[in-house]
Amino acid sequence: MTAAGAGTADLLGRLRGGLIVSCQARSGHPLHDSPVIAALARAAEVGGAAGLRLNGEHDIRAVRETVRLPIIGIRKVWTPDIPVYITPTFADAQAVAAAGADVIALDGTDRPRAGGARIGELISRIRSELKKPVMADVATLEEGRRAAALGADLVATTLSGYTGGPIPEGPDLDLVRNLARALNVPVVAEGRYRTPEDVLEALRAGAFAVVVGRAITDALDITRRFVEAIARSRA
Repeated sequence: MTAAGAGTADLLGRLRGGLIVSCQARSGHPLHDSPVIAALARAAEVGGAAGLRLNGEHDIRAVRETVRLPIIGIRKVWTPDIPVYITPTFADAQAVAAAGADVIALDGTDRPRAGGARIGELISRIRSELKKPVMADVATLEEGRRAAALGADLVATTLSGYTGGPIPEGPDLDLVRNLARALNVPVVAEGRYRTPEDVLEALRAGAFAVVVGRAITDALDITRRFVEAIARSRA
């Protein structure tokens, strides 16, 4: 069994083929409040979600008190002139693990991160010291290959379209398909999945599970899309 712990296989079994709901709200967002995030997470659980993706120890702790679903935890930390912000340091991973996350997700690219740590070092320490499986968020096939080779337990397409250039409109199904063919670890589809059909296409492309966030939990974004559609119809 891997250093990530004997429960990894059972945990992955709970996520396999399922919907992972991302419940997050940045500072300044009307939903930025841990009890609100916990209520969203509970609604996702009742609705049949297989797991959750949560940001920050406060939200993770609040959700862990009432929800039994597997939690993929991250800690977003923005640092000037540093591109990596998803669980950039081991201290961030420690905080997420201590709050009750079952899986630690981090930026799986080799871009500069605060403190100068390298992705391989972080993956190794999280698995060996925290005894938690690691999900590496990547943007490309090569990044996915490298993260898996360095020991990541799962690879996610979270950063596709977000490491430079214009952001695409839809999900990167080609990346899901290519990673699923190339890797021997589960591939999680994430990034711009907005409809049930998007999710089904990702699963057909080989995704182990699919993360959906704003399209389910962000009332501000959902409302704005409806309002913008009405405005376009009047133009």
